[in-house]
Amino acid sequence: MKRLSYRYQRTLAGPAEVRGVGFLTGAAVRIRFLPAPANAGVVFVRTDLRPRAYLPAHVSQVTGSSRRTTLGRPPAQIGLVEHVLAALAGLRIDNCHVELNAPEPPGLDGSARAFVDALIEAGTCLQTARRAVYAVDESVVLTAGGASLALHPPTSDGLTISYFLDYGLGSSIGRQVHTAVVTPGQFAESIAPSRTFILESEAEELRRQGLGSRTTPADLLVFGPRGPIGNRLRFANEPARHKVLDLVGDLSLLGFDLCGHVTAYRSGHPLNVALARTLHERLTASCGCGTPLAA
Repeated sequence: MKRLSYRYQRTLAGPAEVRGVGFLTGAAVRIRFLPAPANAGVVFVRTDLRPRAYLPAHVSQVTGSSRRTTLGRPPAQIGLVEHVLAALAGLRIDNCHVELNAPEPPGLDGSARAFVDALIEAGTCLQTARRAVYAVDESVVLTAGGASLALHPPTSDGLTISYFLDYGLGSSIGRQVHTAVVTPGQFAESIAPSRTFILESEAEELRRQGLGSRTTPADLLVFGPRGPIGNRLRFANEPARHKVLDLVGDLSLLGFDLCGHVTAYRSGHPLNVALARTLHERLTASCGCGTPLAA
């Protein structure tokens, strides 16, 4: 990997708060976003534990990636962090303390829109420290179980993500694709509102496991044979857009910016995290250091 450039880091100009119900636990959850000093990164704080638990949002802290991204180990664990991380990364907020009174953020409508709205209202401010922007010299490609995920060298400035969604013939979710150039404006407008989606059969299985007891089809996108149940799509390709949202959140666990083109085919959190780990390992090996926050 090679460092291309840098930008100045950002934090919040003031606190922001969002309240809601956790998708998994059904608990009433409050999340607070607080300004943090330069080079602090994003740190989750479990305020309901004594003593408080601090979990850096870094790929080295990931302990689970099945259907969601999880940081830490019980009791100091936080799941479903990807939407919060996507909101911060999409708006280029690099340093933030994220306080939670539960082991998961509020699920809300399954998107990152409410987080983005609260963060935009709080405002941001530049910091004097720099955040490095890295790229690869040649394509890095990962495959698993018929899915693939790749980072290609840049042909222009910034990060572009293309997601190809294909659940096969007969699926209630049709084949679709979405490509996004990840900028704060584009993220807030066309990616953040895209909601979590799930098949009706999967939702029933989660309920049998005791998860999602207070979640209804109106709270996110549940697909039956004829499409969304009790809900309407915000975009014709909303599931593909949400996959882009997840990628923005998971790749932010690197702690630095990427420049290039990410292409994904049927990938999910396991491959997202695997790519982040691969890139982190390559950079660490090449420079003999930890994650470079400063240029």
